[in-house]
Amino acid sequence: MFATTRHILRKVAAPRASASTAWRFKSSTIPEEDSHVYAFDEDGEIAEFVDFSGSGKAANEREQKPILLNAREHAVGYLSKILNARVYEAAIETELQEAKNLSTHLKNNIFLKREDTQPVFSFKIRGAYNKMAHLSQEELSRGVVACSAGNHAQGVAKSANMLGCRAVIVMPLATPSIKVNSVRTHGGSNTEVRLFGNNYDEAAAEAKRLKEEEGMTMIHPFDDPYVIAGQGTIGLEILKACVSRPLDVIFVCCGGGGMLAGIAAYVKRVRPGVKVIGVEAADAAGMTTSLQEGKVVTLPSVGLFADGAAVKTVGEETFRVCSKLVDSMITVDTDQICNAIKLSYNDARVVLEPAGALAVAGMKKYVEENEITGQTLVAITSGANMDFDRLRFVSERADGSEKTLAVTIPETPGSFRALYSLIWPRNVTEFSYRYESDGDAHVLISFQPVMNIENDFDGIINGLRENGFACLDVTHNELAKGHVRHLAGGRSSVAHERLFRFDFPESPGALQRFLLSLDIEWNVSLFHYRNHGDDFGRVLVGIQVPENADAGLVRFLDKLGYQYQEETDNPIYHLFLRRD
Repeated sequence: MFATTRHILRKVAAPRASASTAWRFKSSTIPEEDSHVYAFDEDGEIAEFVDFSGSGKAANEREQKPILLNAREHAVGYLSKILNARVYEAAIETELQEAKNLSTHLKNNIFLKREDTQPVFSFKIRGAYNKMAHLSQEELSRGVVACSAGNHAQGVAKSANMLGCRAVIVMPLATPSIKVNSVRTHGGSNTEVRLFGNNYDEAAAEAKRLKEEEGMTMIHPFDDPYVIAGQGTIGLEILKACVSRPLDVIFVCCGGGGMLAGIAAYVKRVRPGVKVIGVEAADAAGMTTSLQEGKVVTLPSVGLFADGAAVKTVGEETFRVCSKLVDSMITVDTDQICNAIKLSYNDARVVLEPAGALAVAGMKKYVEENEITGQTLVAITSGANMDFDRLRFVSERADGSEKTLAVTIPETPGSFRALYSLIWPRNVTEFSYRYESDGDAHVLISFQPVMNIENDFDGIINGLRENGFACLDVTHNELAKGHVRHLAGGRSSVAHERLFRFDFPESPGALQRFLLSLDIEWNVSLFHYRNHGDDFGRVLVGIQVPENADAGLVRFLDKLGYQYQEETDNPIYHLFLRRD
């Protein structure tokens, strides 16, 4: 509802150092329900005055030069909806937790908004419950329907259970059982899980059919004003917690844009000097692309690693709000997301799901690219519904400090050890080599450069090349990281080769001690080591042992002092590593 032509004005105290007169104002261009403080500029235009909290020189400068917003352009109609959102019957006001380790690491004051601690372990309960709590009794009696394979489904199921209404959650047939069971647990007897279709689009078509044929109300995961307002209460809580402290940037995960739009709508209305930055996965950057094009764009495909934010088409309403209020967007890749999961764990002791760590990943990238220090930054940890079978992959890719090189060395005695000596004392996490010919040998080696030595990685590369070892940086090569690193060099025809597995206690310098122990006159034809964080290091070694040298081999193995198992007769060795 809008006012007609009537104007209501009430004079209030003007801000210090301001020549304008401030008024309480309503007009036909502002929603009837909205009442805010505005100031007239020298040209008689309406401008909104926002009072900043804080202290010190920066605060004084802000008071002297208040930020003025054109009220007609700025009003997006969500302030009242957010203030009156019904979320706290189902959701909790989550902690704004200081992240001490991240703060030290990034040289800024970092806070995590812990939405992963909600009853359904994600922020989605806010929007889902707010939407359903505003339905009429008649609508609730007909039931609600939602299509989701993740957090939104759990939010709707939990809300239906609390409100006592029927809910049908349509999920694709391939949805992991852990998510299906979680929805059933939260929904209880009120919720039916219907597995339908081979992908999200087919499941969504079934949900739409239920809406049209059975008169059920669709609970959209993001493109609905009540859902947006529910998520906007996160912004309300952040600003409430930061009344007496500075706040520079809030980083928000973005899938369809509901949370980003809601937080931006509140923050930019109440404290517009705070930047709101959206973060998307690089392979699912629907909002980034749409804002660049100036219209909603449907992506041809999306990556599924951050499946909680993998949306092909953002909402029309979320796009409208974000295009007006969001300061910028950041995209992050899979490795950056995995690293953010690890960094968040160091502070919060929680394993975030990939989408839940997007904001932390974007914040880290933003700080590093812009060389920012001393600011106060908030990242929203939006969900912790991690599939357990993903943990191995996350752990493999989470170490942002690990670098990987493909190095070419001469196939001569001593080259192997000479290569390692140029890396030592840095922590080597992977070493993979397979004999191919009497010419050159190719080695894949991963290690962690020393962080407090400037340009240490470049120094290593230069040192290798100066010693005649050609090398290629494959740190960001997906073929190398996703496949080749897991192969021990392929099949080779090596005379008199014997294969052994060794176990040695894993500790700093353990690999070096093992290599020094391999002081033998025989050629090492295969070597594979990968640090998996276990208490024992595991190495696969091929050794060319001449005929009639069994006694010498036994003496060598006994002197080595490590547990070992010979695998020369293992059929896997003959199928994948040896060309007979």
